[in-house]
Amino acid sequence: MSSRLLVALAAVSMLFSLSAFARQSNKDEGKFTLANRAEVGSTQLAPGSYKAEWNGTGNDVKVNILKGKEVVATTQAQVQDHPNTEMNNSVTVNSQTNKVEEIDFGKQKEALVLK
Repeated sequence: MSSRLLVALAAVSMLFSLSAFARQSNKDEGKFTLANRAEVGSTQLAPGSYKAEWNGTGNDVKVNILKGKEVVATTQAQVQDHPNTEMNNSVTVNSQTNKVEEIDFGKQKEALVLK
């Protein structure tokens, strides 16, 4: 009887560790819209809807910008936690350089500060 209990506990602990691993390997993502042309990394993006995907947190994460399923730009960013959740998506574009500086995602506390 104790061996059955041991096997059951081992199975449960494997399930918990697998779910934690799956959660860690998932990419973070958020959608945003550009109202005007803007630059991300070294790529000019046309107005439209995009998705940002990144993996991890911290000061130096790789961000892929997708249009549909195609990666159209790649850049580095800092993942920044805001104390309050933003209600809507917003994009901050530098008016002099026309580069995207920050992307805030609605209903998320995380934002991307692009480098």
